[in-house]
Amino acid sequence: MKKLGIGLVILVLLLVGAGIMFREPIGERLFARAVATGVVRDVIGGLPDGMHVALCGSGSPLPDPTRAGPCSAVIIDGRMFIVDIGGGAVRNLGLMGLNPGAVEALLLTHFHSDHIDGMGELMLQRWAGGGRDAPLPVIAPEGVAAIVDGLNAAYAADVQYRIAHHGEATMPPSGAGGEARSFPAPQGQDQVIVYQQDGIKITAFPVSHKPISPAVGYRFDYKGRSIVFSGDTVRQTAVEKACNGCDLLVHEVLNAEMVGTVEAAFDKAGRQRMVKIMSDIPDYHTTPVEAAKAARAAGAKMLVFSHIVPALPLDYLEGYFMKGVAGAFEGPVVLGKDGMLFSLPAKADRIERDSLL
Repeated sequence: MKKLGIGLVILVLLLVGAGIMFREPIGERLFARAVATGVVRDVIGGLPDGMHVALCGSGSPLPDPTRAGPCSAVIIDGRMFIVDIGGGAVRNLGLMGLNPGAVEALLLTHFHSDHIDGMGELMLQRWAGGGRDAPLPVIAPEGVAAIVDGLNAAYAADVQYRIAHHGEATMPPSGAGGEARSFPAPQGQDQVIVYQQDGIKITAFPVSHKPISPAVGYRFDYKGRSIVFSGDTVRQTAVEKACNGCDLLVHEVLNAEMVGTVEAAFDKAGRQRMVKIMSDIPDYHTTPVEAAKAARAAGAKMLVFSHIVPALPLDYLEGYFMKGVAGAFEGPVVLGKDGMLFSLPAKADRIERDSLL
């Protein structure tokens, strides 16, 4: 046994030594293999007929090491629609194997900074990754034109640099930037169709996020399946009406009790400006229990929480965040995380879950 033990030690030392000696060639092979795998990865092309929702960002303006800013990708028949585009979300798309070049359109629920601060990067990556000859359509309520025009102006120099470097064949000048496609914000219980093509229908409905106005949510319909995004809002009957038995309800959430704890910590630290902000934000968001009650009233088949406030850096905190939810909604509830994928096969009633990260 003693000789066997000595032999194992010598073997380990030899392996460690070989790893150090051949570190560069081993690293070269590992890198080449990883690159090859990443380049050929085609998540979109491998998805079956139906609708698929990928959470490219499930966070909020509050720092969270595990979540990018608000972003959901809806993939239908090879086309990808992005609902809101928070900071870090575009890089998540790359990590998830979702080529930004496949983006058909960007839809914005409202113009809070955390929902639009990834727009410039999305415009660039869609143009570079897709060789597009037309700008990114940005579908949103009236007022979006000023935002798109501003970003186009901010990126004007960068666009010229890239055309000069890579050539017009690779970077078609006509495909840079974005193009605002605004619609009058619906009021009351009204709804408005903002996209309808090849069996895909997207409907906007009003939500309450005062003093932010306009603010909307979106419903996607395709081949008998339906997905609703609440946008940022208090509990709202308009969301429940838009869902009305929808397959998947993706709802924003804020745990007011936890935010109160954050507020108290800022108060103790003497940071009164942050105390005021923390005291203000609960009045225009929805608590997890309220969202669960909305899902029950709407007859949703599954509820997914996103735009998580406050940050949850530890999985252990999830039980506390979800306190009371199980008693308010009997269906499946998922606390959203970046990379989650929900698949709704066409003309079926099941929802499949996976992760792209």
